[in-house]
Amino acid sequence: MTPELEDAFAAIREEYGRESLRRVESMLEPGGGSPRHPLRRGAKWILPGLAETPWHDPRGHPEIAPVVAAFEEAHPAIKEELNGAWADRPEVFAEYEHYLTRQADWRALYLHRNGRLVEEAAEVAPTAYRVLEEYAVRTGTLCPLLECHFSTLLPGATIAPHCDLWNFSINLHLAVDIPDGCSITVAGETRSWVEGKCLLFDYSFEHEARNEGIRPRTCLLVDLWHPGTTVPERAALTVLVTEIRRLMRDG
Repeated sequence: MTPELEDAFAAIREEYGRESLRRVESMLEPGGGSPRHPLRRGAKWILPGLAETPWHDPRGHPEIAPVVAAFEEAHPAIKEELNGAWADRPEVFAEYEHYLTRQADWRALYLHRNGRLVEEAAEVAPTAYRVLEEYAVRTGTLCPLLECHFSTLLPGATIAPHCDLWNFSINLHLAVDIPDGCSITVAGETRSWVEGKCLLFDYSFEHEARNEGIRPRTCLLVDLWHPGTTVPERAALTVLVTEIRRLMRDG
């Protein structure tokens, strides 16, 4: 670790206790601290001690349930604003830049990115922006290391099987506009979105998606802290990933 990371971890231990970062330290050891599930081999980091559950009940975690309820209640307004943006301002939907790939048939409108709310999005999607800020950002439920965006798959688009980088955040999907013929597979189990409802899954497991319909499929994707992580772990993981990204930019 860099001196900056060591100092930051030391400060967290002093505030929360010597054992507060034990799992993070174990994750950083050679071998990752625990055996790796075969459908997680593509993930970079696996924080030990978190539930190894690919699919989660969206309302099954007290911290996440209010976020789910708020987004589902706001779905009609969110969909109306999304459709208006597609009709009037299609240029705001950029090609989505996943860490593994970039696809012209996978579009995104970002609400939160690079550790902050994207203020310009408040004009385009005010309801989703408000719910995100009130229920996920202000409460500390949103993982600031990643993003929140409308994810649109154009007809015929597929997302190839892949694992995301880690298991200490978890992916919430609000099904905003779902044509027939769309599905998502996580750890070998395929499900379909139900418009107006949320899915919640651990994207460190291999997953893929497809739109075999005749019009675009849009979900609102929200990266939340895994409910099994603690406050000091979240602080340490934020410092860790931020420092690694800085070193990669500077290097």
